[in-house]
Amino acid sequence: MKKVSIIGAGHVGATAGLYLLEKRIADVVLVDIVEGMPQGKATDLSHAAPLRKYLNKIAGTNDYKDIAGSDVVVITAGLPRKPGMSRSDLLGINAKIVGGVAEQVKTYAPDAVVIVVTNPLDVMCHVVKEATGFPKNRVMGMAGVLDSTRFRLFIARELGVHLSDVVALVLGGHGDDMVPLPRYTSVSGIPITELLSPETIERLVARTRKGGGEIVGLLKEGSAFYAPASSITEMAEAIVLNIRRLLPASAYLEGEYGLNDVYVGVPAILGENGVEKVLELDLTDAERKALHASAGSVAANVAQWKEMKGKE
Repeated sequence: MKKVSIIGAGHVGATAGLYLLEKRIADVVLVDIVEGMPQGKATDLSHAAPLRKYLNKIAGTNDYKDIAGSDVVVITAGLPRKPGMSRSDLLGINAKIVGGVAEQVKTYAPDAVVIVVTNPLDVMCHVVKEATGFPKNRVMGMAGVLDSTRFRLFIARELGVHLSDVVALVLGGHGDDMVPLPRYTSVSGIPITELLSPETIERLVARTRKGGGEIVGLLKEGSAFYAPASSITEMAEAIVLNIRRLLPASAYLEGEYGLNDVYVGVPAILGENGVEKVLELDLTDAERKALHASAGSVAANVAQWKEMKGKE
């Protein structure tokens, strides 16, 4: 049985653990610094097994040694956003947390593929890549799947069609300047530009960009977890089963799309080696400009993180 370890057993991590169990594709380990919490959640999830009919195992631990042998490690550890906070506001705090986690992954799961979830997500990918020294294909971020699934939902509801008929694509950093691509978004093969007015599309794009913030504002404490956990599961399944899914993910670019030394959301084929290939789409000048602007925001945050680290 394959093994997926999830660092951070809060709402996102524990829910991802449940979804992975119900996929029946891997044993799951929940890791957290809070004593008893990952053990309690793992025990509760195991009690549900006879009813939910999953036979794979789940364990909770406070010891990173238990992630040894992991095929995939998911990093959700860190502080969530609060109302009024941007993802970038979390930079300093979460960089320290994620950097420490990455050191443990390097020690105990040196062959794993890492999926980063902690915000600001694209910058945290840089933190993990630097701390682990892993090759670029084995560190990725879970942004595009989440942003694209939100876009899919809004389109399906607007048109009154079945969710499975909508295929959407969102590129760029996981922030307010993400880049939904209507030209590459369709309903049963028909581009939404043929089905919706430009004004309607722009309204749905704007809601997609603010989708996470909308939930933060409603919850008051905490942030989204069901949709992020579902997105984690989609990516982990592609890697664990080596089914080479074409999914949007935050990947490290070295020349693709004219971008270098930056993690940003792009279409990627995911398999047992992580990011097997980045696909370059033929973008219009406006789309490319938007993608570069989004990548520029990520690069600025990376520079800020490096400056903060240099002062420590």
